[in-house]
Amino acid sequence: MESGFALLTFVLVCLLVSSPVVGAQGDVTVTSVAVEPEVLMPGDAGFVTVTVQNTGPYTLPLGGARLYGDGVVPTGEPYPSVGALGAGLNRTFTFAVRADAPNGTYYPRFSLDLRENGTLTHPVPVRVDGTPLGVSVFERPETFSGSRTAGITVLVANPRSNAASGVQVIPRGADFSVTPESAFIGTLEPDASGTAAFNLTPAAETNVTFQVVWRNGINAHTVDLVLPVAFGEDKKQADLIVTNVEIVVEGDAYRATGDVMNAGFEPARSVIISAGAPATPVDPFRVYVAGTLDPDDISTFEVTFKTDGTVEEIPLVIEYRDGDGNPYTAARPISLENRTAEETGDTGLPIVAVAVMALAAIAAGLVVLWYIRRRR
Repeated sequence: MESGFALLTFVLVCLLVSSPVVGAQGDVTVTSVAVEPEVLMPGDAGFVTVTVQNTGPYTLPLGGARLYGDGVVPTGEPYPSVGALGAGLNRTFTFAVRADAPNGTYYPRFSLDLRENGTLTHPVPVRVDGTPLGVSVFERPETFSGSRTAGITVLVANPRSNAASGVQVIPRGADFSVTPESAFIGTLEPDASGTAAFNLTPAAETNVTFQVVWRNGINAHTVDLVLPVAFGEDKKQADLIVTNVEIVVEGDAYRATGDVMNAGFEPARSVIISAGAPATPVDPFRVYVAGTLDPDDISTFEVTFKTDGTVEEIPLVIEYRDGDGNPYTAARPISLENRTAEETGDTGLPIVAVAVMALAAIAAGLVVLWYIRRRR
């Protein structure tokens, strides 16, 4: 009987030694909370992460864990059963959420069942802010011209209190070509900005939409900037002026000479001068190549052409290109009545006749003078 009692006592002692000692509620604490992205926009999806630690010396049994919504609502399932948490160990809980509220700060509540030790609750502050990225035109020409390439720089700024990732700018619209087709800026930290440069060539007056695409966490967002493209006179482009024009008739053709000057603020490249209709260019100077005329440069020119004889004025056609290779044509009228000399195919005969007549007159005068002196 005594031996049986001793055996029972030994078994009870072993069970007491091998069983874990249960701690108190205060031994489990929330050590950190995190929200990704840091600031949600209305309608954004994100994640709330809560980390707890068993700060006591004993293992603790844990039940379920869940997040109760407040403006920001959970979209995933709660943790039905957590199990035991050993002394000094951490456990992390992540909940998928969605911002179903306007701008503001909300406090969804984290709850952890501690079994017989009660429930641990902790509010998680989550900010919701719908402020988008800012976009503006940083650099553009004063005016646009058809088929002429213009440089445009778009500035993107981040006024938000968290970073925006994957920022890129995409031009959208019709009646224009653009390079590059998109520009990648990357991540913009709070209060930071970046630029994207484009070369735009409009074929007609149009609207160009610069669409900024970016991500807030896993959420894609866009913001648009519309740039009206209206044609006008470019005050800086090359302006070719023709001066000192002289017209000489050579047989049945005309020879026009003069000066061409660039009175604009940009170079004129590949300058070519010729006579326009109704004139017909002829050799030896069907066209005259003046080359490049920088601002304030001047060059002489010479062209030859024919007309039907009834024309009093013709256009002098000047063709050139800008620095981007875009072609331009300017017409400057010149009067055929401004000829300074006239020659024909028999130009030698009138000159000889005049010379002979002059010599004859001089000889006759000398003969008369000799005769008078001899009579005296």
